[in-house]
Amino acid sequence: MTKDSAKLNVLQTKANTSSDTPLLDTIIDSIQDIKGKNIVKVDLRSIDDAATNYFVICEGESTTQIKAIANNISRRVKSELQLSPSHTEGTQDSRWMLVDYFDVVVHIFYPEARRYYDLEDLWSDGVITEYEDV
Repeated sequence: MTKDSAKLNVLQTKANTSSDTPLLDTIIDSIQDIKGKNIVKVDLRSIDDAATNYFVICEGESTTQIKAIANNISRRVKSELQLSPSHTEGTQDSRWMLVDYFDVVVHIFYPEARRYYDLEDLWSDGVITEYEDV
């Protein structure tokens, strides 16, 4: 197997993971439940060295809302899909929380932190889908 065919194999494997759809749908709905704002999904499957298949990025207007969004995601994904995050980060100061499901990593930002880290620009080679605020 050549290096190029191995890369193609990895890309095809990443592209064929249809199991991400229920997880993504539940995550997006969980964010909207708690009125998370400016929700975007970044599809990273076409990027060779991406550490995950998708980022879901949103923001909350307070540290309380950011914690509530992260907790709602974890609770609903566990009860509806029987999946627990591999880990959660940022619970102490809650200006940027991360909920990691391996194939999908959720970033929940305070607006200023989101502008500072600007993940959408950093990963702009991915396919970005925006969701309406509810």
